[in-house]
Amino acid sequence: MNNNSRERYFELSLLFLILILGYALILQALPFINGILGAITLYVLLRRPNFYLINRYGKRKAPWIITLSITVFILIPLSLLAWYAIELVQNFDLDPKIAIEKITSIVKKIEGATGFDLITDKSLSFITAQLSNIFNMLMSGINNFTVNLFTAILLLFFLLSGGMKMELYIARLLPFSDENKHAVIKKLHLIVRSNAIGIPLLAVIQGLVATIGYMLCGVNNALLFGILTGFASIIPIVGTMIVWIPLVIGQYFDGSLLSTLGLALYGIVIISQCDNVIRLILQKRMANTHPLITIFGVIAGLPIFGFMGVIFGPLIVSMFLLFVDMFAKQYILGEVYSPIPPAQLPEIKNNSDKKN
Repeated sequence: MNNNSRERYFELSLLFLILILGYALILQALPFINGILGAITLYVLLRRPNFYLINRYGKRKAPWIITLSITVFILIPLSLLAWYAIELVQNFDLDPKIAIEKITSIVKKIEGATGFDLITDKSLSFITAQLSNIFNMLMSGINNFTVNLFTAILLLFFLLSGGMKMELYIARLLPFSDENKHAVIKKLHLIVRSNAIGIPLLAVIQGLVATIGYMLCGVNNALLFGILTGFASIIPIVGTMIVWIPLVIGQYFDGSLLSTLGLALYGIVIISQCDNVIRLILQKRMANTHPLITIFGVIAGLPIFGFMGVIFGPLIVSMFLLFVDMFAKQYILGEVYSPIPPAQLPEIKNNSDKKN
């Protein structure tokens, strides 16, 4: 075996070991994926304040200051809000007999008019099984939330401690030119920051708007359903409708026709349109992202990443389109891909030379 063949053998063997060990580590990290992605999101949002605090207080104090501040002022209040919502759900007063009687009467009227059997033994067993699965998922989600929260805080501290070294190392590994590396990193930061800020902001606004309408229409536990509406705004396409439409049906079951009509009009005119308008404004202002990228990104990201798919799903779609554009212009059309205006390239190059 000559030297070239031996070197090639060592290279392929090392690559094989990296892939096998990496696959094993990814499998073990899947239960903590939301915590890992949450830490990365927080790091992208806090990297500039971290650099500022490092220059002012030093490398050792800056990560502690940011981590403790995030824990005390953001994560603990969010955790208390989540536990409050869970307690409200557990104490939610609902008489199942009245609901079943009214649902049955409506179904019988529809069956008499259409001649179709809407409720069968199979459908009832299916609905019961699905409700049981939803409850189990909720309980497991609460436990995963606590574990991933601790993971996010722990990982965030180490990311803040060695953030610059990590960024430089990743930039060296990217198989692109310096200009393309700049475009990839800039796009990554832009999408993560815009979604991490825009999506919670949209949820808060939607929750406030919905809570006001629910109170005006006399909905019981208006605050609880307002919080649920805010969370539902994250879901693409259906969004807030999965909360206010069942509420309209519930108001009808309570026998208040006026409040039912008022809630239905408020949901259609105010809540739904507010969701669409605010979402478009935030996407346009913060990242100039097409709405379809966000919709398909969330649809693809939720099954892969869970809750953090609302941030990293659109990121995957945006990066895919960016890589396709790079490949097409550089290797198919024969153009020199330049995501940065040509006039700025010498300046960036000179600045990097000065730093070196």
